[in-house]
Amino acid sequence: MNPRSRRGLRHREKALHALIEAGCEVREVVTSHPGHASEVIRARNEIWDAVFVLGGDGTVMEVVSALAYSGIPIGVLPGGTGNLVAGVLGVPLGIRKAVRGLVTGEKTALDLGQLPDGRFFTFAAGVGVDVAMVERTSHGGKKAFGMISYAITAIRAAFQRDLVRVTVEVDGQTVQARAVLAMVANAGSILGGRFAVGPNVRPDDGELDLCVFSPERMREVLDVLWRLLRRDFSPHPRMQFLRGKKFSVRSDPPVAVQADGDIVGKTPIEIRVAPMAADFLIPKPTGMPPAMPFGG
Repeated sequence: MNPRSRRGLRHREKALHALIEAGCEVREVVTSHPGHASEVIRARNEIWDAVFVLGGDGTVMEVVSALAYSGIPIGVLPGGTGNLVAGVLGVPLGIRKAVRGLVTGEKTALDLGQLPDGRFFTFAAGVGVDVAMVERTSHGGKKAFGMISYAITAIRAAFQRDLVRVTVEVDGQTVQARAVLAMVANAGSILGGRFAVGPNVRPDDGELDLCVFSPERMREVLDVLWRLLRRDFSPHPRMQFLRGKKFSVRSDPPVAVQADGDIVGKTPIEIRVAPMAADFLIPKPTGMPPAMPFGG
Protein backbone atom coordinates (compact mmCIF):
# COMPACT_ATOMS: atom_id res chain seq x y z
CA MET A 1 0.00 0.00 0.00
CA ASN A 2 1.32 3.42 -0.99
CA PRO A 3 0.33 5.88 1.77
CA ARG A 4 0.98 8.84 -0.54
CA SER A 5 -1.56 7.73 -3.13
CA ARG A 6 -4.85 9.64 -3.29
CA ARG A 7 -7.05 6.88 -1.83
CA GLY A 8 -4.49 4.45 -0.40
CA LEU A 9 -4.24 5.56 3.21
CA ARG A 10 -7.94 6.44 3.35
CA HIS A 11 -9.04 2.95 2.24
CA ARG A 12 -6.31 0.87 3.85
CA GLU A 13 -8.46 -0.41 6.74
CA LYS A 14 -11.36 -1.23 4.41
CA ALA A 15 -9.07 -3.26 2.17
CA LEU A 16 -7.53 -5.19 5.06
CA HIS A 17 -10.90 -5.95 6.65
CA ALA A 18 -12.38 -7.05 3.34
CA LEU A 19 -9.46 -9.41 2.66
CA ILE A 20 -9.68 -10.92 6.14
CA GLU A 21 -13.47 -11.28 5.85
CA ALA A 22 -12.88 -13.15 2.57
CA GLY A 23 -10.78 -15.68 4.47
CA CYS A 24 -7.36 -14.45 3.34
CA GLU A 25 -4.21 -14.59 5.44
CA VAL A 26 -2.76 -11.14 4.88
CA ARG A 27 0.68 -9.62 5.29
CA GLU A 28 0.63 -5.86 4.78
CA VAL A 29 3.55 -3.82 3.45
CA VAL A 30 3.31 -0.02 3.60
CA THR A 31 5.80 1.45 1.14
CA SER A 32 8.11 4.23 2.30
CA HIS A 33 9.95 5.19 -0.88
CA PRO A 34 9.92 4.63 -4.66
CA GLY A 35 11.10 1.11 -5.41
CA HIS A 36 10.16 -0.25 -1.97
CA ALA A 37 7.43 -2.52 -3.34
CA SER A 38 9.88 -3.97 -5.87
CA GLU A 39 12.46 -4.59 -3.14
CA VAL A 40 9.97 -6.53 -1.00
CA ILE A 41 8.67 -8.59 -3.92
CA ARG A 42 12.09 -9.42 -5.33
CA ALA A 43 13.39 -10.47 -1.91
CA ARG A 44 10.87 -13.35 -2.07
CA ASN A 45 11.18 -14.18 1.61
CA GLU A 46 7.66 -15.64 1.58
CA ILE A 47 5.38 -17.62 -0.68
CA TRP A 48 2.26 -15.75 -1.82
CA ASP A 49 -0.91 -16.93 -3.53
CA ALA A 50 -1.44 -13.38 -4.82
CA VAL A 51 -0.21 -9.83 -4.36
CA PHE A 52 -2.75 -7.03 -3.98
CA VAL A 53 -1.65 -3.46 -4.61
CA LEU A 54 -3.46 -0.41 -3.20
CA GLY A 55 -2.03 2.77 -4.69
CA GLY A 56 -1.85 4.79 -7.87
CA ASP A 57 -0.93 3.56 -11.34
CA GLY A 58 2.75 4.23 -10.62
CA THR A 59 2.67 1.80 -7.69
CA VAL A 60 0.82 -0.72 -9.84
CA MET A 61 3.50 -0.36 -12.53
CA GLU A 62 6.19 -1.06 -9.94
CA VAL A 63 4.47 -4.21 -8.69
CA VAL A 64 3.70 -5.44 -12.21
CA SER A 65 7.34 -4.98 -13.23
CA ALA A 66 8.54 -6.94 -10.19
CA LEU A 67 6.07 -9.81 -10.74
CA ALA A 68 6.35 -10.17 -14.53
CA TYR A 69 6.73 -13.82 -15.59
CA SER A 70 6.46 -14.96 -11.94
CA GLY A 71 3.06 -16.61 -12.29
CA ILE A 72 1.89 -14.84 -9.12
CA PRO A 73 -1.46 -13.09 -9.82
CA ILE A 74 -1.86 -9.38 -9.13
CA GLY A 75 -5.00 -7.87 -7.64
CA VAL A 76 -5.21 -4.17 -8.48
CA LEU A 77 -7.19 -2.10 -5.97
CA PRO A 78 -8.13 1.47 -6.99
CA GLY A 79 -6.09 3.64 -4.64
CA GLY A 80 -4.89 6.45 -6.88
CA THR A 81 -6.29 9.32 -8.92
CA GLY A 82 -6.54 7.91 -12.43
CA ASN A 83 -6.78 4.18 -11.64
CA LEU A 84 -6.30 3.42 -15.33
CA VAL A 85 -5.15 -0.15 -14.79
CA ALA A 86 -8.00 -0.94 -12.40
CA GLY A 87 -10.42 0.48 -14.96
CA VAL A 88 -8.94 -1.61 -17.77
CA LEU A 89 -9.34 -4.74 -15.65
CA GLY A 90 -12.94 -3.94 -14.76
CA VAL A 91 -12.23 -3.53 -11.03
CA PRO A 92 -14.98 -1.63 -9.14
CA LEU A 93 -13.99 1.68 -7.53
CA GLY A 94 -15.47 0.67 -4.16
CA ILE A 95 -12.69 -0.99 -2.16
CA ARG A 96 -14.82 -3.67 -0.44
CA LYS A 97 -16.53 -4.55 -3.71
CA ALA A 98 -13.18 -4.59 -5.49
CA VAL A 99 -11.68 -7.00 -2.94
CA ARG A 100 -14.65 -9.35 -3.12
CA GLY A 101 -14.56 -9.33 -6.90
CA LEU A 102 -10.83 -10.03 -7.10
CA VAL A 103 -10.71 -12.72 -4.40
CA THR A 104 -13.40 -14.67 -6.25
CA GLY A 105 -12.14 -13.63 -9.67
CA GLU A 106 -10.31 -15.36 -12.47
CA LYS A 107 -6.55 -15.49 -13.02
CA THR A 108 -5.85 -14.12 -16.50
CA ALA A 109 -2.52 -13.81 -18.31
CA LEU A 110 -2.15 -10.53 -20.23
CA ASP A 111 0.45 -8.84 -22.40
CA LEU A 112 2.57 -5.96 -21.12
CA GLY A 113 4.58 -3.25 -22.82
CA GLN A 114 8.29 -3.21 -21.96
CA LEU A 115 10.56 -0.17 -21.73
CA PRO A 116 14.33 -0.12 -22.44
CA ASP A 117 15.22 -0.19 -18.72
CA GLY A 118 13.24 -3.41 -18.24
CA ARG A 119 10.18 -1.86 -16.61
CA PHE A 120 6.75 -2.86 -17.83
CA PHE A 121 3.49 -1.00 -18.33
CA THR A 122 -0.06 -2.32 -18.49
CA PHE A 123 -2.15 0.36 -20.18
CA ALA A 124 -0.09 2.63 -22.46
CA ALA A 125 3.03 4.74 -22.99
CA GLY A 126 3.10 7.91 -25.03
CA VAL A 127 3.99 11.51 -25.74
CA GLY A 128 1.82 14.61 -26.00
CA VAL A 129 -1.28 15.48 -23.99
CA ASP A 130 -0.90 12.42 -21.76
CA VAL A 131 2.45 13.78 -20.60
CA ALA A 132 0.86 17.20 -20.03
CA MET A 133 -1.82 15.44 -17.99
CA VAL A 134 0.83 13.89 -15.72
CA GLU A 135 3.10 16.94 -15.45
CA ARG A 136 0.58 19.79 -15.25
CA THR A 137 -2.22 18.42 -13.07
CA SER A 138 -1.77 19.96 -9.63
CA HIS A 139 -1.66 17.89 -6.46
CA GLY A 140 -4.55 19.96 -5.09
CA GLY A 141 -6.61 19.33 -8.21
CA LYS A 142 -6.01 15.58 -8.03
CA LYS A 143 -6.92 15.51 -4.34
CA ALA A 144 -10.10 17.52 -4.85
CA PHE A 145 -11.39 16.26 -8.20
CA GLY A 146 -9.61 13.00 -8.92
CA MET A 147 -9.78 11.77 -12.51
CA ILE A 148 -11.73 14.87 -13.57
CA SER A 149 -8.65 16.99 -12.89
CA TYR A 150 -6.61 14.84 -15.29
CA ALA A 151 -9.32 15.11 -17.96
CA ILE A 152 -9.47 18.91 -17.65
CA THR A 153 -5.69 19.19 -18.04
CA ALA A 154 -5.65 16.86 -21.05
CA ILE A 155 -8.50 18.67 -22.81
CA ARG A 156 -6.88 22.05 -22.17
CA ALA A 157 -3.59 20.78 -23.67
CA ALA A 158 -5.45 19.38 -26.68
CA PHE A 159 -7.22 22.68 -27.31
CA GLN A 160 -3.89 24.51 -27.02
CA ARG A 161 -2.65 22.13 -29.73
CA ASP A 162 0.75 21.49 -28.20
CA LEU A 163 2.03 19.46 -31.14
CA VAL A 164 4.94 16.99 -31.04
CA ARG A 165 6.83 16.33 -34.28
CA VAL A 166 7.03 12.55 -33.89
CA THR A 167 8.34 9.64 -35.97
CA VAL A 168 7.43 6.10 -34.97
CA GLU A 169 8.78 2.93 -36.56
CA VAL A 170 6.53 -0.09 -36.07
CA ASP A 171 8.03 -3.41 -37.20
CA GLY A 172 9.72 -1.64 -40.11
CA GLN A 173 6.82 0.66 -41.04
CA THR A 174 7.15 4.40 -40.40
CA VAL A 175 4.50 6.84 -39.17
CA GLN A 176 5.22 10.59 -39.06
CA ALA A 177 2.96 13.30 -37.66
CA ARG A 178 2.70 16.59 -35.83
CA ALA A 179 0.76 14.91 -33.05
CA VAL A 180 -1.29 16.09 -30.11
CA LEU A 181 -0.95 12.52 -28.81
CA ALA A 182 1.10 9.52 -29.93
CA MET A 183 0.39 6.49 -27.78
CA VAL A 184 1.60 2.89 -27.76
CA ALA A 185 -1.38 1.17 -26.17
CA ASN A 186 -1.81 -2.29 -24.70
CA ALA A 187 -5.47 -1.84 -23.74
CA GLY A 188 -8.05 0.26 -25.53
CA SER A 189 -10.74 1.23 -23.04
CA ILE A 190 -10.75 3.46 -19.98
CA LEU A 191 -13.37 4.91 -17.63
CA GLY A 192 -15.25 1.65 -17.36
CA GLY A 193 -15.20 1.04 -21.10
CA ARG A 194 -16.88 4.36 -21.93
CA PHE A 195 -13.86 5.82 -23.74
CA ALA A 196 -11.64 4.06 -26.30
CA VAL A 197 -8.23 5.05 -27.70
CA GLY A 198 -8.13 2.80 -30.75
CA PRO A 199 -9.81 0.05 -32.75
CA ASN A 200 -9.89 -3.34 -31.04
CA VAL A 201 -6.86 -2.67 -28.82
CA ARG A 202 -6.47 -5.79 -26.68
CA PRO A 203 -3.97 -6.83 -23.98
CA ASP A 204 -4.20 -10.50 -24.93
CA ASP A 205 -3.27 -10.54 -28.63
CA GLY A 206 0.54 -10.56 -28.40
CA GLU A 207 0.84 -7.07 -29.93
CA LEU A 208 0.69 -3.38 -29.04
CA ASP A 209 -1.15 -0.63 -30.91
CA LEU A 210 0.14 2.74 -32.06
CA CYS A 211 -2.57 5.42 -31.86
CA VAL A 212 -1.64 8.84 -33.28
CA PHE A 213 -3.93 11.88 -33.15
CA SER A 214 -2.86 15.04 -35.00
CA PRO A 215 -5.67 17.64 -35.14
CA GLU A 216 -4.37 21.09 -36.07
CA ARG A 217 -7.50 23.22 -35.81
CA MET A 218 -10.04 23.59 -33.02
CA ARG A 219 -12.73 22.01 -35.19
CA GLU A 220 -10.47 18.99 -35.81
CA VAL A 221 -9.81 18.60 -32.05
CA LEU A 222 -13.55 18.46 -31.40
CA ASP A 223 -14.06 16.06 -34.30
CA VAL A 224 -11.40 13.64 -33.03
CA LEU A 225 -12.74 13.76 -29.45
CA TRP A 226 -16.26 13.07 -30.69
CA ARG A 227 -15.05 10.12 -32.77
CA LEU A 228 -13.22 8.61 -29.79
CA LEU A 229 -16.29 8.96 -27.59
CA ARG A 230 -18.38 7.22 -30.26
CA ARG A 231 -15.69 4.58 -30.95
CA ASP A 232 -15.64 5.68 -34.56
CA PHE A 233 -12.28 4.58 -35.96
CA SER A 234 -13.15 4.82 -39.62
CA PRO A 235 -10.41 6.40 -41.82
CA HIS A 236 -9.69 9.99 -40.83
CA PRO A 237 -6.76 12.23 -41.87
CA ARG A 238 -6.05 13.20 -38.25
CA MET A 239 -6.00 9.66 -36.79
CA GLN A 240 -3.53 6.87 -37.54
CA PHE A 241 -3.43 3.34 -36.12
CA LEU A 242 -0.83 0.61 -36.55
CA ARG A 243 -0.35 -2.69 -34.73
CA GLY A 244 2.98 -4.39 -34.06
CA LYS A 245 5.52 -5.85 -31.65
CA LYS A 246 8.42 -3.37 -31.66
CA PHE A 247 8.13 0.43 -31.61
CA SER A 248 10.82 3.09 -31.93
CA VAL A 249 9.56 6.56 -30.96
CA ARG A 250 11.58 9.67 -31.89
CA SER A 251 10.73 13.35 -31.79
CA ASP A 252 12.29 16.68 -32.73
CA PRO A 253 13.04 18.08 -30.19
CA PRO A 254 13.15 15.28 -27.58
CA VAL A 255 10.12 15.24 -25.26
CA ALA A 256 9.09 13.47 -22.07
CA VAL A 257 7.47 10.03 -22.24
CA GLN A 258 4.85 8.73 -19.80
CA ALA A 259 3.87 5.12 -19.10
CA ASP A 260 0.85 4.25 -16.95
CA GLY A 261 0.89 7.76 -15.50
CA ASP A 262 4.61 7.96 -14.66
CA ILE A 263 7.27 9.95 -16.53
CA VAL A 264 9.77 7.27 -17.65
CA GLY A 265 12.28 9.23 -19.72
CA LYS A 266 12.55 11.14 -22.98
CA THR A 267 12.48 10.33 -26.65
CA PRO A 268 14.01 8.51 -28.43
CA ILE A 269 12.67 5.39 -26.76
CA GLU A 270 12.06 1.79 -27.82
CA ILE A 271 9.04 -0.17 -26.64
CA ARG A 272 8.37 -3.89 -27.12
CA VAL A 273 5.46 -6.16 -26.39
CA ALA A 274 5.96 -8.75 -23.64
CA PRO A 275 3.37 -11.42 -24.54
CA MET A 276 1.37 -12.85 -21.63
CA ALA A 277 3.96 -11.50 -19.19
CA ALA A 278 1.73 -10.89 -16.16
CA ASP A 279 -1.12 -12.65 -14.39
CA PHE A 280 -3.97 -10.48 -13.12
CA LEU A 281 -7.06 -11.22 -11.10
CA ILE A 282 -10.19 -10.20 -13.04
CA PRO A 283 -13.48 -9.87 -11.12
CA LYS A 284 -16.21 -12.17 -12.36
CA PRO A 285 -19.27 -10.13 -11.25
CA THR A 286 -18.20 -6.98 -13.09
CA GLY A 287 -16.23 -8.67 -15.83
CA MET A 288 -17.62 -8.39 -19.34
CA PRO A 289 -16.85 -10.48 -22.42
CA PRO A 290 -13.23 -9.83 -23.48
CA ALA A 291 -14.21 -7.54 -26.37
CA MET A 292 -15.70 -4.98 -24.00
CA PRO A 293 -13.12 -4.30 -21.28
CA PHE A 294 -10.16 -4.86 -23.59
CA GLY A 295 -11.38 -3.98 -27.07
CA GLY A 296 -11.68 -0.53 -28.65
